[in-house]
Amino acid sequence: MPYTPEKPPTPSSEELRARIPGWGADLDPADRPAVPKERFAPEETGAHWHFPERQEERWPRERSIEHAQLTPVFGTSSPPKGLSGVIRKHAYRTYSEGRAAHWLLLLGADRVDAWESHLRSFLTSRPDNPITETGVRAELSGHGLTSRWGRNRADVNHQWLDPIIVGGPWIAGAGVLVAAARRARRRRTRRADAPDV
Repeated sequence: MPYTPEKPPTPSSEELRARIPGWGADLDPADRPAVPKERFAPEETGAHWHFPERQEERWPRERSIEHAQLTPVFGTSSPPKGLSGVIRKHAYRTYSEGRAAHWLLLLGADRVDAWESHLRSFLTSRPDNPITETGVRAELSGHGLTSRWGRNRADVNHQWLDPIIVGGPWIAGAGVLVAAARRARRRRTRRADAPDV
């Protein structure tokens, strides 16, 4: 059972060596950097419990499919919400942490969460400002160019991509809004020009 102060049961060295090729290559204590400090002393863990008190779960928490249960304590500062939350829950419910799909979905959910936050900001009295919040002003006033050229910095090679990555989505979003406004205006003028029957 996980999360108890006892050492979990482990197979013998012979069983592991038969099952996993190359297992035990570092068993010689002379090859191990933790020796002689490494020793198992459960009485010195400081644990005053057999099983830690479980934190209250206020909503169904995402957990890896490798684990039988949630850890006794978990973070609650940012619960999954919106489309990004759906993507995160799908990643945890479907894929193991050892699969690239799990992590790619979580990375995608982070991007979706950022866009959800941008869109939510437009419903407030202080929407996001892409000029000041992406560092463009600092590039112009904080010696952005002189800090790069002639200093053998590796990021200069892909610097030309930065405006596309940062500004591209904002420009594409503005283009979509302009196209939608034009389409709505055309529909309105067609209705106004249509003869009454």
